[in-house]
Amino acid sequence: MPKPLVMTISHELGKEEAKRRLQNGVGQMRAQLAPLTSSLDHQWMDDRLSFHMVALGQRIAGHIDVLEEAVRVELQLPGVLGWLGEKIGRRIQRQASLMLDKPKAPS
Repeated sequence: MPKPLVMTISHELGKEEAKRRLQNGVGQMRAQLAPLTSSLDHQWMDDRLSFHMVALGQRIAGHIDVLEEAVRVELQLPGVLGWLGEKIGRRIQRQASLMLDKPKAPS
């Protein structure tokens, strides 16, 4: 049975801006995950980005829910990939955090 890995990343952008940034950043996420995965497919449905990828021949499914003050990432990992999930999770969390950081106000 797949082992879930769940992360919540806070932001101060509002739902629409957070979703826009994630939509624009999917290519960056794909590049960040390329060393670990052989394929990555995704689809938006309302405020949810559903995706699946293949790592070491194992299918990983997940989704990102865009909320007003956070995004919630959930990955379903086959037992064999439980150890890899933390590494993939850290990369997703780091990339999502970079995309959701508010730009600094000019001084």
